[in-house]
Amino acid sequence: MIPPRWRRFWQRGFLLAELLAAITVMGILLTVAMPSVITERQRDDEQELIFRGEAIKTAIRRYKAMTGAYPSNLEDMMKVRPRILRKVYKDPMTLDGAWDLITAVQPGASGNTAGLPIVGVKSRSPKDSFKVYQGKTLYSEWIFSASDDLLALTPKPNPGP
Repeated sequence: MIPPRWRRFWQRGFLLAELLAAITVMGILLTVAMPSVITERQRDDEQELIFRGEAIKTAIRRYKAMTGAYPSNLEDMMKVRPRILRKVYKDPMTLDGAWDLITAVQPGASGNTAGLPIVGVKSRSPKDSFKVYQGKTLYSEWIFSASDDLLALTPKPNPGP
C-alpha cells in the first residue's frame, strides 16, 4: 500500500521516474566498478597460484632429498614425517583445482601419467595472465618444477653455424 502523501507523486509518475533514474545510476556505477573487482580477483588468484606452485615445487625437492625418489602422486608428500607440505594445494585458476603433472619421464602413447615420478606441476588454465612469470604470460606455461633438467619443457639452445 502506498502512503497517502506519496499517492499524488505516484499518480503523476514522479516516483516511478525517480526509481528508474536511481536504478540506472546504480547500473552505471556497477558497470564501472566491476572490471576493477574482476581484475583484482584475478591478480589475487595469480599470487595464490605462484605461492601454491612454489610450495609444491619445494615439497617435491624435500621429498626427493628425504626418500631418494620423486613422488608418484601429490598425496605421497603428505605421508612423510616431518611434514613437508601443509596440504595438497589445488590449482586456483581452474574450477576443478586439478594440476597438470610434470613427470620425470615422458608418458606413454596413452598420455597416462599415473605412477610416473612427479617433478613439478603447472596450471591447466589457458588464460592470459596480468603478471609475467618466468617470461611466460599464459597460466598453462607457468612451470613449477623441482628439477631443472626437463627435456620436454626447456628449450634447447640453438648452437648456430
